[in-house]
Amino acid sequence: MTTQPLAVIVDGYSTGNFLPAAFAKAGVSVLHVRSSAEPMASMLAPNLAEYVDELVCAGPEDVGTTVAALAELKPVAVLAGQEPGVPLADLLSERLGLASNGSALSTARRDKYEMIEALRAKGIRCADQLRTTSPAEAVAWARERGEYPVVVKPLSSASSDGVSVCRDEAEVERAAQEVLGTVDIFDHRNTEVLVQSYLDGTEYIVDTVSANGEHYLCGVWQYDKTTTATGKRIYDRDVLLDSGEHPVPELMAYLETVLAALGIEHGPAHAEVMMTAQGPALVEIGARLNGNMTPGFHDVCLPANQADLIVLAYTDPQKFVATYGNRRYDRVQPAVVHNTSTDQDGVVTGVDQEAVDAIAALPGVHLVSVKLGPGKRIRPTTDLLSSPLRIFLTAPDAADLAAAYDAIQELKDRVYLT
Repeated sequence: MTTQPLAVIVDGYSTGNFLPAAFAKAGVSVLHVRSSAEPMASMLAPNLAEYVDELVCAGPEDVGTTVAALAELKPVAVLAGQEPGVPLADLLSERLGLASNGSALSTARRDKYEMIEALRAKGIRCADQLRTTSPAEAVAWARERGEYPVVVKPLSSASSDGVSVCRDEAEVERAAQEVLGTVDIFDHRNTEVLVQSYLDGTEYIVDTVSANGEHYLCGVWQYDKTTTATGKRIYDRDVLLDSGEHPVPELMAYLETVLAALGIEHGPAHAEVMMTAQGPALVEIGARLNGNMTPGFHDVCLPANQADLIVLAYTDPQKFVATYGNRRYDRVQPAVVHNTSTDQDGVVTGVDQEAVDAIAALPGVHLVSVKLGPGKRIRPTTDLLSSPLRIFLTAPDAADLAAAYDAIQELKDRVYLT
C-alpha cells in the first residue's frame, strides 16, 4: 500500500484533520480507522484523500480483523484523532504492541463519571458527583447535598454540549430531562446523566503532549466568560498565558497527578481545570487534541503546535523526550481565541464577505473561522456549539488584541444574513 512508515488515526474528525499533514511533513503516511458504522455527521469529517485507506471497526466483532489487517501493514503508531476514537486507539495500539496508554483505563478517559472517580480513588481533588438514569434521582441528590449551584451534563460529550449550571431543583430536573434521551455531538444516545458539585473559580485549558510518561506542557489558556441576556454563562475568550504566570506552575503540577491517575503516558491531552479557593480541580480531560488547535496560529504564538508535537512523540519518542520531556512552553507572543456570541435566530441566507474581510483586516487577527453557511440555522448563543464565529488573534502587543476584540463586537452580527 505504501513504502513510507505508516501511522493509524482513529476517528480523525475536527482538529484531527491537522494530523495527516503533520505526519506527512515527517515522511509518514496515514491510514484512517472509523469506530462507527456510519460517519459521525455532527463533526468536521476527515479528509480521506489525505489517507492511504480507511478501515471500519464499528464493534467488538471487528477488532480481531482490524488488528490482523493492521499487523500486516506494520504501523509505527495508532492514535485517536478525536474523542470517540480514544478507546479503540487504546485497544488497537495495545494489541499491536505499539506505544499505548492501554485499554485498562480507557473508560475513565472517556466517561466523565469514571474519570472523576479515578481521581477520587487516588486522593486527587475533584467534584462530588452522581451518575443516574433518573431526573428524580438527580433532584434528590442535589436536595440532599443542599448546596447550589450544581452542574448537569452528558457523560461523554464535548464543546459544552448539554452542560447546565442549575440553581434549584426545578432547573436540575429540567436539565436532566433535556440530556436524557438526546444524542450527543458524537452521535451517541445519552441514556445516563451526570450531576456534579459546582467548582467555583477561574477555568483554564491545559494542553500537553507526552512520550514514555514524560510530559510537555504546550499551552495554558485562561477562559474569559460572558453572561447572556438570559443569564447563561458562555465562553468568550481563551487567553494564552505565559508559562511563568500564576497559576500555570500549580496547574501543571496538578495535571501531572491527573495524567498519572488516568494512565496517559503517550500522546496528547486537552484538560479543563478550575482553579478554586482550595486549589486546582479537574473539570474534564480528553486524550486528544485541543479543539481550538490550529497549527499556523500556534506556530506564531507558541514554540510548537500540538499536532507536530504529537507526531514527534510517536515517531521519535527519544528526540521528543530529549527536547521537550518534563518541560514547559515559553509564550512567543500574546494570543486570544474569541468565540463570538449572537442573538440572531433564523436560517442563514448568505455570508457578507465584506464583513468577514473587515474582521480579518483588523490588526492582530490571524484567522476568521466562519462556522455557518447558507441554509444552516443560526440561533442565540448558549454554548460553544452555537457560537457562530471563531476568531484567532495574536500580536506582539496585547493592546492590539483588545482593540481588535472591541472592533469585532461591532462587526460580528453583520457576517450572517438571515
